[in-house]
Amino acid sequence: MNHTPFLLKPAYQHYLWGGNRLAEQFGKSADRLPLAESWECSTHPNGVSRVISGVFDGLPLSEVLRVHPSFLGKKYEGETELPILVKLIDAEKDLSIQVHPTDDYAREHENGQRGKTEMWYVLDAAPGAELICGFRRECTKEEIKAHAQDGTLEDVLCRVPVKKGDAFFIEAGTVHAICAGCLVAEIQESSNLTYRLYDYNRRDAEGNLRPLHLEKALEVANLHTTDPARVRVFEGGETAELSRTVASCKYFQVSLWNISSIDAMPVPLPSQDSFAVLLCIEGEGELETDTGFLPLRKGDCVFVPAENESVTLSGPLKLLCIRG
Repeated sequence: MNHTPFLLKPAYQHYLWGGNRLAEQFGKSADRLPLAESWECSTHPNGVSRVISGVFDGLPLSEVLRVHPSFLGKKYEGETELPILVKLIDAEKDLSIQVHPTDDYAREHENGQRGKTEMWYVLDAAPGAELICGFRRECTKEEIKAHAQDGTLEDVLCRVPVKKGDAFFIEAGTVHAICAGCLVAEIQESSNLTYRLYDYNRRDAEGNLRPLHLEKALEVANLHTTDPARVRVFEGGETAELSRTVASCKYFQVSLWNISSIDAMPVPLPSQDSFAVLLCIEGEGELETDTGFLPLRKGDCVFVPAENESVTLSGPLKLLCIRG
């Protein structure tokens, strides 16, 4: 069986808060703007990635994994769907203040779907850019509902300044928002469940107010005070290390790779029991495969089937290595 890594083409999402930096900085060729998100590695029905290299060229990733479930690895034996979703997000405007359910809540109330725990790696940030992560003080459901309804919810939320290279871990139940000026890579459970608490009274393309989900949001939200130091799991800054762990939880493990050599070098993968996803966030280079070399540049995303012990790369490249 062919376990050669292959390149993916993303699915695009054109939400009203998006901009044009994914096209300008990451070479995404969407047919229209604003371009809010590119779902780089996904089998979620709301946006499926396609293979654009090798023997599976042209096929949806979901179809490749249905036929070759072993690509997911022994950890996911018996499954055929990707358990995670990797995306790029360009927030030209503030995203809604929102919260995601846990797996247990989603299974019970959302027809067996997954919940959504996620992490953000900041690729770029405008001066003064911030994220919202939880609350500045203890709150009750009644207080939050009142703040959401009268437009003062931001008064009790915890704002965290961000810079390029920072990473944040957002557990299901954390009230949060990516704010204007942030360009991030998001790694998450394969879920598209979002409960909005507040959306600045914005209207969609048809002039309608975007729906809120107050009751469900208040059922799942963690209303305790948030410690920003615990949410920020990785501090941005230059490093010469080949690999550093950015975030780790039961759903995914994320490492930052710095490939400085222009000569091909093997980089070991942490485990052969799971697939890997390589997201190129800076630079240009190549990945060696069984059939030759796969050019890589900023914005490219590669799926590495399980059972690969290493990948051979030349740079200079900076990548996020994501394991399920």
